[in-house]
Amino acid sequence: MVKLDEIQKRLLREVADLHQVPEGAYNIRSNSASAGRRSTANIEIVSKTDVSGLEIHIKPGTKKESVHIPVVMTQSGLKETVYNDFFVGDDADVVIVAGCGIDNCGVQDSQHDGIHRFFVGKNAKVKYVEKHYGSGSGSGKRILNPVTEVYQEENSFVEMEMVQIKGVDDTERTTHAELKAGAKLIVRERLMTHGDQRAISVYDVALNGKDASADVVSRSVAKGTSYQKFDAKIAGNAPCHGHTECDSIIMDQGRILAVPGLEANDLDAELFHEAAIGKIAGDQLIKLMTLGLTEAEAEEQIINGFLQ
Repeated sequence: MVKLDEIQKRLLREVADLHQVPEGAYNIRSNSASAGRRSTANIEIVSKTDVSGLEIHIKPGTKKESVHIPVVMTQSGLKETVYNDFFVGDDADVVIVAGCGIDNCGVQDSQHDGIHRFFVGKNAKVKYVEKHYGSGSGSGKRILNPVTEVYQEENSFVEMEMVQIKGVDDTERTTHAELKAGAKLIVRERLMTHGDQRAISVYDVALNGKDASADVVSRSVAKGTSYQKFDAKIAGNAPCHGHTECDSIIMDQGRILAVPGLEANDLDAELFHEAAIGKIAGDQLIKLMTLGLTEAEAEEQIINGFLQ
């Protein structure tokens, strides 16, 4: 494994909770180059030959294994597009940890566009964790544009944790999913913006098989003059169950737009949407301030609890 500097190590801790070389399969990408890779008997990681990116092959029946594929960038002005495909075999049960951290101390924008495609076999289970983080004192932006495609076979289960809490100046997050009979998708998005940051989240989910289900929930906080848009569409093309929810706190001069989209193309498609946008309740602040917290400390505690 290539030796990483302290900034790169800090970014890995932020986006992948890595304090040392992880157990199991991994590929660590640093400034557009591989900093280390390991495959296992059940999980093979190979480089694509036509574009920049990876193919990750997980054998059928693989249990209690993980694969880490974090990205860190510390060079100002670096821009890259990476294509990663995951082939998850039938009856597998795995954890996939991704994410990108950008530290930009220069004047040029740094950008990472990651396109991830998941092909999930019958009865397979996947937990996917994706964290994005930005830091650095430079005036150049930290830009992240993840695209996620999920194709689920019968009775498969995918849980996705999508987190962006700090430092990303501009992001457009696009997720497309297609589910066959009995497949289930759970998405939990946590997002915070501040300053003049912009964050767009788009979800397009097609429930194509009987008893397919999706539950897409976003919790977000918009501070400063930042802008957020949550655009979630679920199409019920069979007897199915779909639910989307946007729960947001707005502060300062922040702006948030929630756009629900429900399309029922079957008599037995059950689709629901919920949305709530508002400021922190005054009684919550007062209660915490009576315990000795300043207003800023009380706000921080409320936000941290909300985004858990």
